Amino acid sequence: MSRIKIPFSEFTFSFARSSGAGGQNVNKLNTKATLHWRLDETQNCSYSVLERFRAKYGHFITDSGEVQITSQKHRSQKANMDDCIEKLHEMLQDVAIPPKIRRATKPKRSAVLKRLSGKKKDGEKKRLRKNDY
Repeated sequence: MSRIKIPFSEFTFSFARSSGAGGQNVNKLNTKATLHWRLDETQNCSYSVLERFRAKYGHFITDSGEVQITSQKHRSQKANMDDCIEKLHEMLQDVAIPPKIRRATKPKRSAVLKRLSGKKKDGEKKRLRKNDY
């Protein structure tokens, strides 16, 4: 399975203060990374992949058509940037292969007869349990 490659030049990043653990670093360093990627301007994904991406991950897309992914898992900007890129690649790999089309099938006649005979047997068993006085 080939991995979709997007050049780093298509990404822009913004940084903010992270929440959570980190001691004094939390109060003075902007380690939370937010990846911004313009879906309409990319040349590296097919139209069908982008449509599946929009359908499945629409909540990551802003009104202006920009994908925003954030990460504040790590204590450094670089690690959080890499985490954002990894998240985006996982999302793209998830929608890269189109889903299989379901074809309706009918159960075999023998399977239907087997099910009905089982139901008949269970009903007979319950009927025999009854005490009619």
